[in-house]
Amino acid sequence: MHAIRARKFHWAMVPIVAACAALGTCGCSMQKYRAAPIDPIKSAASLEARSMTSAGLREYFAAASPAPAAWPPAQWTLADLTLAAFYYNPSLQVARERVAEANAAIITAHERPNPTLSGKIGGETAIETPWLAGLGFSVPIETAGKRKYRTAEAEKLADVAQWDLAATAWTVRARVRSALINDLAAKQTLAALQSEGHLRAEQVKLYQQRFSAGMIPQPELDLARIQHTQAILNERAAEGRVSVTQAALAAAIGVPLAAIDPVHIAWPQFGAPPGLAALNPQKIQQDAVLNRLDIRRALAAYAAAEAALRLEIARQYPNFSIGPDYSYDEGSHFFSVPVSIVLPIFNHNQGPVAEAEARRRQMAAAFRAVQAAGIANSEQALAKYKSALDELAQARRLLRQSRSQERSAQKSLDAGESDRLALNSARLQTAITRAAELGALYKAQQALGELENAVQRPLVSGDIQALNAQSPMLNPSPRKSP
Repeated sequence: MHAIRARKFHWAMVPIVAACAALGTCGCSMQKYRAAPIDPIKSAASLEARSMTSAGLREYFAAASPAPAAWPPAQWTLADLTLAAFYYNPSLQVARERVAEANAAIITAHERPNPTLSGKIGGETAIETPWLAGLGFSVPIETAGKRKYRTAEAEKLADVAQWDLAATAWTVRARVRSALINDLAAKQTLAALQSEGHLRAEQVKLYQQRFSAGMIPQPELDLARIQHTQAILNERAAEGRVSVTQAALAAAIGVPLAAIDPVHIAWPQFGAPPGLAALNPQKIQQDAVLNRLDIRRALAAYAAAEAALRLEIARQYPNFSIGPDYSYDEGSHFFSVPVSIVLPIFNHNQGPVAEAEARRRQMAAAFRAVQAAGIANSEQALAKYKSALDELAQARRLLRQSRSQERSAQKSLDAGESDRLALNSARLQTAITRAAELGALYKAQQALGELENAVQRPLVSGDIQALNAQSPMLNPSPRKSP
């Protein structure tokens, strides 16, 4: 009797043994949690330690673009500063991690559902056969290509994330360019105001001499002193703007201010913005309609919505499960192959399908809105840039006239036909006109930046290459964490 019961107990324990074996097999391939705490103090120290000469930045340059002849570069161009921002700016790293998350979602979408193992064990009051046991194994079967459509949707969403990364990179580049323009304009304006300040000081001395000789009244001397004081105040304000613009440039790159203090910046094209003919307005308008990053992103979003609709339509068809089933009951063994299926009686997935259709229409409308905005922005930016170029051309004509008058005043002084006050006045006129020319140049470069933003690509040679979802400068390899 005991032998029989032992043998029956052995069969009854089959479900437990199988379940334990399955769990043990799964445990061998499961990942383990690894803590990754954030230390704010160490993080802040790492940010403060960033520099423009780090080994990591050098490796990034080598992977993302042709490596400079010397490291660090003797002169940092706009393209160099942009690459440094791509390496250091935290918003790009956030976008990269979103891409990594979207790519991981493809793995999730492509996974097949796991089979189900179920077991039971029990007993009854009869002494002869006290054990009851059962073991079931069920394999879920997805129908109508759901896994394919689910994977396709995840892949399209990964494309959206990649275009988001490219758009984020362009935003970073635009901020670096704008900050660099502000910094160069502030420094050049400061130099012009310093020159004016020296000339104003000289003018006060000349007026003082004339006043002492009784040649001019007191109000003329007072006016010269007021103008000199105002020039000093303008110079001090310009010095403050230089400090602010330098800090803004460092922030746009993603480094502390001390990191860019020793950097020598060179922008040969700054003083020579290209004419409209050189920019090919027809190509600009075409890019605004077809090749903007947000347009490419909107197309990817529409493709993802299309895949999502296909998935919801496929979900109208129910999945089913099939698998062998074993049970042990009062000394007898039973085998069966059960099949289970969800009956689409109360709904046919109409709600999710309607939502997916509305989402697709929304993405189509969003694409048209982005395209319309691109057209409008490009037209406005072209008109604004043309106006800025005309203003710059007028300012440079006036500057040439002022310099010509200054040369004439110098010749008159050398010939003894005029005095130093006349030369001083001519030089002041040149300094004031030079400041106006710098303002017009600043507006032209700003307008050119807006035009580049309208098409979301550089328009001047020597800059970075046009960005796209696969640009190596966005995901260079190898790459160390900054």
